[in-house]
Amino acid sequence: MKKDYSKLWTLFRSMFVLSACTFGGGFVIVSLMKKKYVEELAWLEEDEMLDVTAITQSAPGPLPVNASVIIGYRIAGIVGSLTAILGTILPPMVIISVISLFYDQFRTNPYIAVALQVMRAGVAAVIFDVVINLATNVVKTRRALYIAMMVIAFVTTYLLDVSAMIIIFACLGIGIADLIVTLKNGKES
Repeated sequence: MKKDYSKLWTLFRSMFVLSACTFGGGFVIVSLMKKKYVEELAWLEEDEMLDVTAITQSAPGPLPVNASVIIGYRIAGIVGSLTAILGTILPPMVIISVISLFYDQFRTNPYIAVALQVMRAGVAAVIFDVVINLATNVVKTRRALYIAMMVIAFVTTYLLDVSAMIIIFACLGIGIADLIVTLKNGKES
């Protein structure tokens, strides 16, 4: 089977650039992946990217790596996964290696401290964008159960400080129960 090397190169390059230029963690890079792979390249549908986001949040490990595994596989199979992973992990590995060599200088440098402080505002804005997009897509389903689960999950995590893992597993259980009921009702019709 002949591989499409240009697609693999685009996958590697885009993951590399996204990973190298992303500060603020997994939610930020997942939002940028959505813009790249759904809106720009049209390699994924928006629903697929939402599924990727849900899976990467639920699975153990770093969100960007989890997302790159799924996106890479979806685009070019196992070779695509490996290509996307490599593009995702190389930039932070190099950057953290360099920072570790000069840790004391980075830690005490007032310019770097200010730069990191200012980047937090940008990171907060990007994370807020992800939250709004995800919430909008839940509301678009017009399913009262999903909207209620979203609101209840927010309240329990924000106000009651319930662990995110408990909320994720509870939502998963409710979703599976909803699927079983839906399938059962479909067979009875």
